[in-house]
Amino acid sequence: MKVIVNSKKGLKTNLKIFVDKKTIEEKIDARLNELSKKVNIKGFRPGKVPSNVLKSQFGKAVYGEVLEKILQETSSKAIEEKKIKVAGQPKLELKSYGEGKDLNYNLEIDELPSVKLKSLNDIKFTNYEIKVNEDEVKKRIDEIAKNQNNFKDTDGAAKNGDLVSFNYKATIDGKPFEGGEGNNTQLVLGKDLFIKGFDAHLNNVKKGQEKEIVATLPENYLKKEFANKKANFKCKITNVQIPEPVKIDDQFAKNLGAKDLNNLKVLVNNQIKNQFQMNLDALSKEKILNQIEKIHQVELPENLIKQEMSLISKNLNKEEFEKHKNESEKIAKKRIKLGLILNELGEKNNLKVEEHELKNEIQKQVQMMPGQEKKVIEYYQQNPSAAASLRGSIYEEKIINLIKTKSTQTKKIISTKEAEQLIKNQHEVHTHSKDKETKSAKKTIKSSKKTKKIRKK
Repeated sequence: MKVIVNSKKGLKTNLKIFVDKKTIEEKIDARLNELSKKVNIKGFRPGKVPSNVLKSQFGKAVYGEVLEKILQETSSKAIEEKKIKVAGQPKLELKSYGEGKDLNYNLEIDELPSVKLKSLNDIKFTNYEIKVNEDEVKKRIDEIAKNQNNFKDTDGAAKNGDLVSFNYKATIDGKPFEGGEGNNTQLVLGKDLFIKGFDAHLNNVKKGQEKEIVATLPENYLKKEFANKKANFKCKITNVQIPEPVKIDDQFAKNLGAKDLNNLKVLVNNQIKNQFQMNLDALSKEKILNQIEKIHQVELPENLIKQEMSLISKNLNKEEFEKHKNESEKIAKKRIKLGLILNELGEKNNLKVEEHELKNEIQKQVQMMPGQEKKVIEYYQQNPSAAASLRGSIYEEKIINLIKTKSTQTKKIISTKEAEQLIKNQHEVHTHSKDKETKSAKKTIKSSKKTKKIRKK
């Protein structure tokens, strides 16, 4: 195999590749030899079929198979030999080929640009720390206590907010129907969760009382033939309970999985912090990335821009694609540029994602989905692309953490109200920016063909 750099312009390199006919014929003979041991041809024993017979029957097919394999192997070796970092898929143009002939072809390659990294010392970001006051923690614990179902028995008449327990038998036109019977049914009056308007009929009932109620079955009743029908419910009230304030003490905390009340306060404090911290970290990360992009100049391969735009716009129709073309192109260029810069930072600093780091991240997701542990693990085992995406996220996070260690950091303690305002302001900036770009988008479109693994002209 011979490889010559035919031309090089910008990020495009054109290689001329030559493979002599002797090499091709050797591979064809080797493949025919393999076939001779497997094929059955009348009049010949397996393994004893003459090569000329094999060639007459399988020659063209074998040549096509060998040619495809040679193209794959030699194009990969050529790229490796010339130490080219490929962006996207190369285009292959056959110049001369055929049985008994040398193979000549051109390989047009879009290269990844070289990225000259700038100093990170001038990158600035704010590391926010949330200060949660005692009143906020108390308010959250009071809300938790309020939502706990805590009732005590009463001999009084039921009213809104009370828990009424009852057995019932229902009929339609005097006949029982499927689903028309229930024991120990419990309703908190006023929530109207059973049948619309049913709760109102249970106001003022007492334990041991019998009550007859006529109600219209809902439109979405399980048995369609009974939907919207009037049913007669004969109810026996088995208990009436009034809500009792939950006592917030160590036992209450233990019931929620904490060691004691002080431990519960710590857990709730951390929970409130975490609700904001993720958004604030994302805000700091965005500011870092914007600065990283601004200080670097990188030439971007056109084919990568087109591919990224295609991904961004894949759910848009032609008209929508035209409308948002400028916006999509801007997003695509930023993503590609940042990806190249971050990847260069990762490579220069020998950053890698170890297997145990990937497993730890999957384990975190498992813990967030109790009862579905097996499904989460199987999902990543059966979907290599999902595992690769997760690995990519971990890798990016390691690069961001590296940037933070080399940047200028400002620590700032803020309240939850200040955190809310920061997050709200950032959301408004994004919304305004998106609207502005969308309105200014030009209605022009360039058609692009999907690239195959190796595209032949």
